[in-house]
Amino acid sequence: MLRKLAAKQHTQPIRGPFTITRIKPSNILDEDIGDSALGPLSIIDHAVMKKGLTIKMHEHVNDEIFSYVWAGTSYHKDSAGFEAPIAPGKLMIMNAGFSFWHEEKVKEDHVEMLQIFIRPEETDLIPNIQFHHKPTDNRDWYLMVGPESSGAPLHVRQNIYILDAHPNEGDQLQVPVYKRFTPFLYVLNGKLQVNDLTIGRQEAVTDLDSPLPPITALKDSTIVLFYIDRYATVSMEGTISGIKKHK
Repeated sequence: MLRKLAAKQHTQPIRGPFTITRIKPSNILDEDIGDSALGPLSIIDHAVMKKGLTIKMHEHVNDEIFSYVWAGTSYHKDSAGFEAPIAPGKLMIMNAGFSFWHEEKVKEDHVEMLQIFIRPEETDLIPNIQFHHKPTDNRDWYLMVGPESSGAPLHVRQNIYILDAHPNEGDQLQVPVYKRFTPFLYVLNGKLQVNDLTIGRQEAVTDLDSPLPPITALKDSTIVLFYIDRYATVSMEGTISGIKKHK
């Protein structure tokens, strides 16, 4: 059975020059499980950052963090010595492990992005950072993230896959199937028709038992598709991902 996560279910724990809309994946379930996460997918922060903002150097421990920029450019600096602009089509994963520090700046325009927090399979793994360039106009699915053995261009230390697509209005997409994984489809921008459900901006859809049916774009859209092993072993020691009930 299809389940929808409506935009009205989200919170905004931070507002102002740095505004976060916090998506708690477990809210798509009927019951309150006392945790924000759906399997290892802990939270999705849909962030908007205004020109001139600096998020000062801060530490993450035991978080796998995928940064997906939809608009603008965020300037990244970290304890590993990397400095890089993160923009549409340039993806970044911070595998924080036992300690990783980073800073973000917005120098021009504004930035709209997702910061996706995943619980790793083990505590205190080796820190790492990864970058990958991809098209920004792929109308069909593009595999961005997967487990270390998956062959995906970016990896996380967990059983989770992340894809995106940018369908134009009227496009119909078949949704891929990953056996024994639960789909969670998030609309960053635009609007979809999924059977009799309309899924708009900052909303999500899943089916806990069956593959998702084909989707139709009612507007030009940017969509992010997760495949989650809901029964994966996870570390609960993450700075952000390990918090069971986020504000």
